[in-house]
Amino acid sequence: MKRLTWFALAITLIATGFASKTPYQAVLQHSRIRGRPHGPNVCAMQNIQGTDKKYFTNCKQWYHRKICGKPTVVSYECCPGYEKVIGEKGCPAALPLVNIYKTLGVVGATTTKMYSERANLQEEIEGPGSFTFFAPSNEAWAALPTEILDALVSNVNIELLNALHYHMINKRLTSDDLKHGTSFSSMYQDFDVHIHHYSNGIVTVNCARLVKTDQHATNGIVHVVDRVITAITNNVNSLIDTDDDLDTLRTAVAAAGLTSLLENEGSYTIFAPTNEAFEKIPPETLTRILGDPVSLKDLLNYHILKNLHCSESIVAGTPLETLQGTVLEVGCNGEEMTINGKAIVTQRDKLGTNGVIHYVNELLIPDSAKTLLELAEGSVVTASKLFKDAGLTDHLIGSEAVTLLAPLNDAFKDKSLAMTPDMKKLLRNHILKEKFSSKSLYHGQELETLGGLKLRVFVFRNRLCIENACIAAHDKNGRFANMFIVDKLLTPPMGTVMDVLKADDRFSTLVGAIQRAGLTELLNEKGAYTFFAPTNAAFSAMPPELANLLRYHIGEEFLVSSAVTSHTRMKPLTGDKLELGLNSTLYVNRVPVVEADLMATNGVVHAVDVIVKPRPTSNRDPTQYQNSFSYKSNKKKLIVILLENVNKLINKTE
Repeated sequence: MKRLTWFALAITLIATGFASKTPYQAVLQHSRIRGRPHGPNVCAMQNIQGTDKKYFTNCKQWYHRKICGKPTVVSYECCPGYEKVIGEKGCPAALPLVNIYKTLGVVGATTTKMYSERANLQEEIEGPGSFTFFAPSNEAWAALPTEILDALVSNVNIELLNALHYHMINKRLTSDDLKHGTSFSSMYQDFDVHIHHYSNGIVTVNCARLVKTDQHATNGIVHVVDRVITAITNNVNSLIDTDDDLDTLRTAVAAAGLTSLLENEGSYTIFAPTNEAFEKIPPETLTRILGDPVSLKDLLNYHILKNLHCSESIVAGTPLETLQGTVLEVGCNGEEMTINGKAIVTQRDKLGTNGVIHYVNELLIPDSAKTLLELAEGSVVTASKLFKDAGLTDHLIGSEAVTLLAPLNDAFKDKSLAMTPDMKKLLRNHILKEKFSSKSLYHGQELETLGGLKLRVFVFRNRLCIENACIAAHDKNGRFANMFIVDKLLTPPMGTVMDVLKADDRFSTLVGAIQRAGLTELLNEKGAYTFFAPTNAAFSAMPPELANLLRYHIGEEFLVSSAVTSHTRMKPLTGDKLELGLNSTLYVNRVPVVEADLMATNGVVHAVDVIVKPRPTSNRDPTQYQNSFSYKSNKKKLIVILLENVNKLINKTE
């Protein structure tokens, strides 16, 4: 008991230690662990091939060997605060502790050191005090537009000095102190610098990434950043107001009543559609959305994330929640920032006091602002064309509260797409008279269609189906109506099981056999049967026990083909279980079904060309026992190893 108590305490202390680390420290620790074989204080770095971008590596990046979708090369460098010693392995020596001015040279920020001397800042950062200096790297100064750099260096005593002071805070702040969402007064007119510390270990100041952190000095600390930062004085609404490229967005924000939101305190990310983005969508769609306050507000909120995300924080695709309530997948592809996989961001990181703006050249329209037709055209192209050809467009673009059952494009393979009267009638029965959510459907529910039919809902263990068509994707919730994407074209029930058999010439022999066996009444009465119906081809000889044979073909429950898995079992009216499988074709006791889902009011018919016979009980796959033995053996070994390691840890703790 004592051992278990010590073991639990050890685990708790370890877990607490990990939990207390900042995301940056956790990533740094992972880099140190990966670099440990190369000597003390060595960190593994991942460099994106073809660029100068390097990152301390987290576990996911290490195994994927990719950042922003691009391959990386692993290098091993001294961890922050350490340096190499000639003839010794790794980085055994701590960097000498000198003042900030000299530290700038030690960490490679030589351009910042040079400009500090020119602006007469050297004496201040050599003297007493306790400062934090966010020092732009040499590459950051080189990337600065020429006109801005010229303006700074032509007036070093004012402009350059002010710019450098804006990179400084009048106290020592380590990476642990740089909490997400915090702001600190800079040494330039107390203008704030804004810190964001992301869960992947990235830390930014005014959206500039910290590339070298915690470089300690006698009078402060230096963090090297990847760009020159500028003072932030306006909120995001002011930034939109003063940009001619965002004229249409400005008008839309005012019409939707979102101006005050973008003026108030907050921490938002706005993917701001440019005038060009609005011009790309059809005029009638734009007019409809701008004229509908609900759609317009949903549209704009879909462009706003609940939290602030600088572009430098994105190293992989991540679903991020919008104010509209759904998510956008924000990712990157090399240097390009992507939205839902598309590189549509044209300008990044325009920072305001209450958020950041990234410009996009395409409008992001959420489902909640779309008509049924727009929902269908975006995902089920074949079905949307057929609904239009059937003259149902008015139901798809209006404000009716209906639900569209839209088959996948693959559902029309090997099917005639001719717009016959029967096809028109069938498509009308793919539109339900009410607006439903799939979450509200229940087994046995009846749904009325525009064509006047009642369709049944069937809930299986793994599928939710309306008649033979099963829901294949999440609901699409439009402005007025919803869409269920289903896996096949609907087959409404046309009479009882007996009616279905009588109407199909392939079952003429079967119908006679059913009548002779006295099963007609059973197949006409109310119920929920699954009949694996032998076609004429299956009756090459009349079996002696006809009634029992036919009863073995009838399951006691209702099952459409899409609800069958690889190990589905069904009890027939007579005999042992039926074994069902699905591998592009439906099988029953290894007999292929030649046509599935002939729907009836009291069941479903699946046609087979061979009489279904019981499976021999001894005919089992011998590898099944081998796999079982192997699994049990490996499981036993794993348990033994686990217990040994636990005992070792307990003994160490004691």
